[in-house]
Amino acid sequence: MSEDSPPTAAAPGETGAAEGSTDAQKRDSSGRSDRVFLCVVDSTEECRNAIYFAARRTLRAAGRLALLYVMEPAEFQHWMAVEEKMREEARAEAEGFLQRYASQVQSWTGEMPTLYVREGKPAETILTLIEEEPRIAILVLGAGTDKKGPGPLVTSIGGKMSGKFPIPITIVPGNLTLEQLDMLT
Repeated sequence: MSEDSPPTAAAPGETGAAEGSTDAQKRDSSGRSDRVFLCVVDSTEECRNAIYFAARRTLRAAGRLALLYVMEPAEFQHWMAVEEKMREEARAEAEGFLQRYASQVQSWTGEMPTLYVREGKPAETILTLIEEEPRIAILVLGAGTDKKGPGPLVTSIGGKMSGKFPIPITIVPGNLTLEQLDMLT
């Protein structure tokens, strides 16, 4: 499957409703659920798999996709002009990643995702966004394939902080092919 191939929608006869959906998960006039899948965007290779998986799941669940890029706070604070320049460069990088992935999501699902750029420590920032946006129902993260482990965000959120999250966390292995991800969704 090419990277621009759209995922297939629910099979005929399926309602597209998510498993365990409730009356609280209302649908708009287009039949889309207000249930949002939040996927964290970064420069890692496994990020694409997580976004693809989340895009496939939003189609299947008739939900929506949101992409979040978390900018780490600048540690260099001796000169305000330098700090501000570093922040502007980080913001431009974040917007570049988000636009690239948003285009792919649109080609896969036919819809633009909601985009967020936040600054802070990643795990805390994700938790704050989830608290601010009650429609966010699932957090999707990509797990790295490096020998050092799945990555610091997955290690932090999937391990130590997992009990603090008010929503399910889906961790997508970075070594799966798009065909394997299609079979899982």
